[in-house]
Amino acid sequence: MADASIIDPQSIENLRSLNPGDDDEFLREIAGIFLDDTPQRIAELDQSLAAGDVTRFTRAAHSIKGSSSNLGAVALRSAAEKLELQARTDGLTGITELVAAVKSEFERARAELQALIAR
Repeated sequence: MADASIIDPQSIENLRSLNPGDDDEFLREIAGIFLDDTPQRIAELDQSLAAGDVTRFTRAAHSIKGSSSNLGAVALRSAAEKLELQARTDGLTGITELVAAVKSEFERARAELQALIAR
C-alpha cells in the first residue's frame, strides 16, 4: 500500500469504493488527471510568481490543495495550503521555499500514485 505520509490509504479506498469492481479504472483515471493537471498548476505558480500576480498564484495554490486533497496526497495538500495561506496573508515575498516544498511533495506524490496505479 501507499506510504500514508504521502498518500492516505483511506482516500484511495474511498475512491475505489466509488466504482467497485472496475479493476481500479476509475482510480487510474482520477490519478491520471491529477498527474497531468498538477504540473500545469505548478507552472502557473512559477509564472505568476515571476509576474507578481498574487491572485493567479493563490488560485493555482488553491487548485493544487483541492486536487491533492481529493486524492489523499496529504503532504502535498499541506504544502499547498501553507503556500496559499502565505500568499493570501503576506503576498509573494519570501515564498520561493514554499513553492519548492510543493514541487518536492508533488514529486513524492507522483511516485506513490504511479506505483499504486501500476499494480
